[in-house]
Amino acid sequence: MRIAPRLTWNIEGDSTEPLDGRLLPLLEAIATSASLAAAVAECGVSYRAAWGLLRDYERSVGAALVLLERGRGASLTAAGKKLVGAQRAAARRLARVLPRLVTDIGPERARSQAASLDLRVAASHDLALVALRDVLPTEAGLKLEVSFTGSLQAIQEFAAARADVAGFHVPTAGCETLKLTPYLRWLRARRDRLIRFVDRDQGLILPRGNPRKVRKFRDIATKKLRFVNRQRGSGTRLLIDQMMTDGGIDPTSINGYRTEEFTHAAVAATVASGGADAGLGLRAAAAEYQLVFVPLVRERYFFAVRAKQLESPAVARLIEVLRSRALARIVSHLAGYDTAAAGSVVGLDALGAPVEA
Repeated sequence: MRIAPRLTWNIEGDSTEPLDGRLLPLLEAIATSASLAAAVAECGVSYRAAWGLLRDYERSVGAALVLLERGRGASLTAAGKKLVGAQRAAARRLARVLPRLVTDIGPERARSQAASLDLRVAASHDLALVALRDVLPTEAGLKLEVSFTGSLQAIQEFAAARADVAGFHVPTAGCETLKLTPYLRWLRARRDRLIRFVDRDQGLILPRGNPRKVRKFRDIATKKLRFVNRQRGSGTRLLIDQMMTDGGIDPTSINGYRTEEFTHAAVAATVASGGADAGLGLRAAAAEYQLVFVPLVRERYFFAVRAKQLESPAVARLIEVLRSRALARIVSHLAGYDTAAAGSVVGLDALGAPVEA
């Protein structure tokens, strides 16, 4: 086991209170992405939690840390920049002396085993994956280093060997016309395998009470609703565009087609806050904000992995957890999920489309 000092910050006053450990990573991510939605996806916190965190610390420090502007994203205020700048300066100083401070304790075998159980995961955003990532280090001694991105980019990262595993989703019912060609271009039948993760529901996320009586995707255009879209390259965006093609819907007829968010939680939060009349996302995201959900598509979420890596300690441990009751327990609070076949290893033919050898 390796132990090392950690950099923390405190608010000093009548009593010393440490900063919430989520705050600085969130500010760093906003500074990099200029988007609160992208930042919460990167940090693995909910949109609601991020809003609450920023609001609470605005009160604590007496100044706003982030400026949010519709259509222009997010940026740090002077106070936010000062805090991030102080963090970076302190981190650089700590990094210079850290090698002399880190101490290894425990058997050598235990240290080498623990170090091997890490997986680099590029993945489409999924609430079950967020929950799994957060509990695996203690549940199974496996650390998932997850970078949330669109399904297509995740597979591209995997093909370029910049990720050990790629998480992506495809429809199994409700949109059988979706072309998988963009995905299949980066996968190889002999080289790669798929690990089943979860099945999940996607559909329309609508305000409480469904005041506009929305029943189908076409209603977004015909009722002239304000729509919040997903970012280009995401599996959900491909799904949205395909449904529009199937329904003969012109993107220019959708008010908000160019308004993009990066996660299902961000879409639900936008609808809940009144920023949009409708979005497409997960049943679980709608349930979190107590919104109306109209199911449209059933999806299957896969992990792509190299066939030769299936017996590696980290991938074997992941499969073991997915096949156990632990996964069902982890996602039991998420609506619209099914883990019945999780951990099954299948070939690329499970996608139902021809793949290059």
